[in-house]
Amino acid sequence: MSSTILVVEDEPAIQELIAVNLSFAGHKVLRAFDADQAQTLIRAELPDLILLDWMLPGTSGLALARKLRDSERTRAVPVIMLTAKGAEQDKVDGLEAGADDYITKPFSPKELMARIKAVLRRRAPQLTDDIIDVSGLKLDPVTHRLSGNEQSLSIGPTEFRLLHFFMTHPERVFSRSQLLDQVWGDHVFVEERTVDVHIRRLRKALEPSGHDSHVETVRGSGYRFTAQIPAR
Repeated sequence: MSSTILVVEDEPAIQELIAVNLSFAGHKVLRAFDADQAQTLIRAELPDLILLDWMLPGTSGLALARKLRDSERTRAVPVIMLTAKGAEQDKVDGLEAGADDYITKPFSPKELMARIKAVLRRRAPQLTDDIIDVSGLKLDPVTHRLSGNEQSLSIGPTEFRLLHFFMTHPERVFSRSQLLDQVWGDHVFVEERTVDVHIRRLRKALEPSGHDSHVETVRGSGYRFTAQIPAR
């Protein structure tokens, strides 16, 4: 699925090569040449993943990675370090600073795309194109089709994104504000009660196949998608 990826790289040629390949793969690309620009962009829109060069003018990529991990807002954003430093200790330093992966220059665009896909599958599965099947409820992010027990189900785009997030994070309770950040984006400002409206629509869309009861209300906390078949 399309993801918003921030590329923090001070070498114009490398930044352009990465951006072109990401755009060709369908991703939205944000660009920054240093840590200050990166933080300005992050404040405006939280990216789904950050490609971060180690050697940046001013604040280093390593220092920025630590800062991102120290902030509650950016703590969960996957970070892949890009660097010419190939020594084992350098890799250890990058990973200990909070990077999820580490790619040594020069690298091929094919390797970079594979690493991005692997990190997203591990850290943000709702951003991948993998088909999900839970108790007969089958969701295909590529074709945007949903079926329950082989029966085609009609669902709106927001409810589809909401269900995709739920199905890739089963058994976890999410508050309304967390769902707004994860499904709508933290740069979109809507009322928390909007979530309740879309939960009702989602359940209605799942009723024909009997999967509506998988979406549970957790009183005082929020909502949860259970992979178990609830007792009627």
